[in-house]
Amino acid sequence: MSNQLSEFQISLKEIHYLSPKVNQGLELIFVVEGQITVETDSHFYELNKLDLLVINRNELFQIKGNPNNYVLSLTISDAFIDRFYKNYRDNRFECYSKEVHMGREKMLNNLRKWLIKLIISYYRQDESHQIEFQKYLCDILLTLIRGFKKKGSSSEKLDTNDQRLTQIIDYLERNYDQPITLEEMARKSYLSTAYLSRYFKQKMNMGFSRYLMTIRLKHSVKDLLYTNDTVSQISMNNGFPNTKSFTTLFKENYGMTPHVYREKHPVEKKDSFKEYPLEDAEQPVHSPEILGKLGVILNTLDQSYKNTQSKFEELSLDITAPGNIPISRPKHMVIVHELKELQKENIRAQILMAKREIGVDFIGISNLLKGEAISAEIETDEIIPTSSQYFKTDIALEFLKQQNLALFVRIDYQELTMDEENYLRKLEHFLKHCLQLYGGSYLSAWHFLFYEPYNTIVAADELKRVYFRLYHLIKGIVPDIQVGMFLPFSFEKEKTSEAHIWLLKEAEFVDFIGYHSNQNDVVDFKELNDDRFFLTKDYLKEKTEKIKAYLKKNGIKKPLHVISWNTLSGNTRLTNGRFFRAALVLENMLDISDEVESVGFWINTVVHESESDGQRIRIEGLELFHYFDGKRPAYFALMFAKRLKGKIVAQGPDYMMTKNERGYQLVLMNSKTVNPYYLIEETFLQMFNKDLFVKIKGMEPGEYQVRKYTFDREHGALYTNWIDLNSRYGLDMEVIDYINRSSYPQLEIFDEKIMSDWSFYSYLTVNAIHFFDIRKAVL
Repeated sequence: MSNQLSEFQISLKEIHYLSPKVNQGLELIFVVEGQITVETDSHFYELNKLDLLVINRNELFQIKGNPNNYVLSLTISDAFIDRFYKNYRDNRFECYSKEVHMGREKMLNNLRKWLIKLIISYYRQDESHQIEFQKYLCDILLTLIRGFKKKGSSSEKLDTNDQRLTQIIDYLERNYDQPITLEEMARKSYLSTAYLSRYFKQKMNMGFSRYLMTIRLKHSVKDLLYTNDTVSQISMNNGFPNTKSFTTLFKENYGMTPHVYREKHPVEKKDSFKEYPLEDAEQPVHSPEILGKLGVILNTLDQSYKNTQSKFEELSLDITAPGNIPISRPKHMVIVHELKELQKENIRAQILMAKREIGVDFIGISNLLKGEAISAEIETDEIIPTSSQYFKTDIALEFLKQQNLALFVRIDYQELTMDEENYLRKLEHFLKHCLQLYGGSYLSAWHFLFYEPYNTIVAADELKRVYFRLYHLIKGIVPDIQVGMFLPFSFEKEKTSEAHIWLLKEAEFVDFIGYHSNQNDVVDFKELNDDRFFLTKDYLKEKTEKIKAYLKKNGIKKPLHVISWNTLSGNTRLTNGRFFRAALVLENMLDISDEVESVGFWINTVVHESESDGQRIRIEGLELFHYFDGKRPAYFALMFAKRLKGKIVAQGPDYMMTKNERGYQLVLMNSKTVNPYYLIEETFLQMFNKDLFVKIKGMEPGEYQVRKYTFDREHGALYTNWIDLNSRYGLDMEVIDYINRSSYPQLEIFDEKIMSDWSFYSYLTVNAIHFFDIRKAVL
């Protein structure tokens, strides 16, 4: 995950081995999880969880990691540091978390904090990420300069842009234990001995032989500390001509003999990595669980962090021009899966509540003939049977007819063709029975959708044959019933599958088009980078537009029905619940309100998950209710949409304002399409909050009562309350009733006298909705 910018490179990876390299720039190594060992030319460093090490410029190092480590690595380029800190080449930074002096713990924590913020900013890359990069890099450098700066050695001063000098130094670092002379090095560099001597001293501020002995001394000190070799062996192994020359140079630099130094610095003995035939072995970390680990660390390092990240924005609305744009509302379909569900009192109660508060037009079902609603035929000796196989069905349909709710039936190709003749015969009997009992005017509002997915192996001619048999059978009984086709559509390829192209030529026999739209299908939740997630921001709107354009190109204009859809939700029950997304739901609904005929929702979590037979959590659709009648965010989002009255006087990506006979209404949204894993970690939430200053020009002067509804994670998010009050010992109805009662948007009431422009602040947390009902007072 190296950044393409020349200023820095940042990565999060699991390291098995990292072969020796001379560091270019300044490198910070931070262990998020596990353990690694870093070997430099003079030390071994054991890094465990939360340990931090700085590798200086031109320092030779290599790494060996234990299994299951997560390492955050940042390299800041020399060019970037030189631009802001002119003394960079004269200094080095000594920062190893296990050896930090007392009083530097807070600075060390700051370095950890800036590193985590930088990697998060790198993953997200929102509109201000370039500024954030600069800020965090400067924070890191400023902390190092103020707390960990030491006078540099000649290696830090080495000009890495001098290719010849770099090659000479690299050769000395790798061959210091061999006999090397100035004359030999001059020949290898195609220089005269005299020129190399002058050139080297000018660049390094010391002679060639002295510099070579300094390199040998650094490696000798490491052997002295980490091996049991004798002083004679160490001097020989590191290229010294004899033990005396080694001891003399050692005393000159350290003020004591090698024997005394070893006694005063006892450390655990280590084997140099060079005993292993190593090549780089590392892999990027993509697991979303790393966000949880980073969040816990960040929250521990700085509790104040969570209150400092909100973004300030201004919104100016001018409504002086009269508004004449009507509010569009698609019909709502509530999916109950099978007719038998309509016999349950809680399902009926939920449907009635939804019909009253958000509007319901269709009841979506599948398994029409295969489910339990239609009983098996039985033999009887009665001339006219006293029992009917449609007894349960009639109870359900009578309820729907009384509530003026139409059926929206999905018929799968596989279901129909499993026993085709029998299925069509049963469907014919069912429709004639319903026509007899409820009349053609009621049945004419019904919709039948023929369904087969994109990745079908069924041939086009076969799909066409079965569809036409279904179409003519239904139309022959009730001509006004709507019969439509599911259109599987590739968002990226912008076309349907080969097996479904036939319907483009047979559009006169297709009354409507149904389709799915699920953002979760087009992202990889193992990726942490936000790029792909950001591309799905307006997925429902864009897919709808692409389908309409595709149909128009083929001369087709048919009503569109969104059978099922979802915003980003993650791919687990936890992310699906903890990722609060009410604003995303409402924004998507407003985006397509005048483009589609209907939009589908599952009635509740129980019914939705029952369709998967316990195999996996379903994320392809939105649910209105959770368990025990608790209302999910989609419910309240639709409720706010229904409450909008009058004409639209102002509208944008995150807001809508209307004017009606009672005054005005204003909806504010803080819609954020990002990786859901960020939004289930409390530490990251504040990054997406918005402090909004709203200024409205053109409202009629007078006194108003302002009712403000706040719907966010703290006010109305059912799942948040559900999981916070959960217990391994179960929840009784007292707790469940409390959760349901408390999971409701917050209401505040203000009296306002508005004589000119009206302005106010509104603090919206991530994916929050603020709904203002601004009613003119009657005096």
